[in-house]
Amino acid sequence: MKAKKNVLIEKPLAMNLREVQELISAAQDNSVFLMEAVWTRFFPVSLEVKRLLGQGEVGDVQMVRVDLGAPLTHIPRLAEKELGGGALLDLGIYCLQFVLMVFNGERPESIQATGHCIDTGVDGTAVVVLKFSGNRLAVCTCSITMMLTCDAVITGTKGTIKLPNHMWCPTTLEVNGKEMRFPLPEAAMPLNFTNSTGLRYEAEEVRQCLLKGLKESPGMPWAHSSLIANVIDEARRQLGVTYDQDNIQ
Repeated sequence: MKAKKNVLIEKPLAMNLREVQELISAAQDNSVFLMEAVWTRFFPVSLEVKRLLGQGEVGDVQMVRVDLGAPLTHIPRLAEKELGGGALLDLGIYCLQFVLMVFNGERPESIQATGHCIDTGVDGTAVVVLKFSGNRLAVCTCSITMMLTCDAVITGTKGTIKLPNHMWCPTTLEVNGKEMRFPLPEAAMPLNFTNSTGLRYEAEEVRQCLLKGLKESPGMPWAHSSLIANVIDEARRQLGVTYDQDNIQ
């Protein structure tokens, strides 16, 4: 950014809130574009969820539940503390970004976390309960030690919205029991990861922001990245997970 380059940074944006704030300050000081690469935000399913919530399809949201987990401790970057491993930083961010999308970036009134660590000292499984104003709740479960349902459910006063699977790269939506499908473009070459053709939506978002001269994305603003880091920092504190980057003043 000091070289005046626009930057799209793979999630998590940084190891903690302090580093996130440093990156945002660097983007501001150098007048360049910066976005955390949370590709989920730009899938057609995510855009439809926002539209449905905006028009009150399920009434007032009361509860959000998100689960994401798989046995991944054999992958060094997910298990090793020196590589920034842990369930919260790799998978929990998907859960938290979804919650903040639903609640329009509102700061929770309270954060309660529990879970367990693996022998490398990073969190293997974490459950984070967020309480928002008006007694609205969100429960996020993430794990690198076990397979979870990998779904998301929004419960409102008039019904439910569900992402039944692959909530981090969704192509199916259930609204009050009615299924809606949003198929991805066909892949021209073999994919390394599930639904990877969906990365084009994130790329197009960045392109449109640059064409408009924007320095941050309305779909994944800096305030959301900061709040996600803030919540993860607090959850890690409660779980007793620290990294070397936390000790830098």
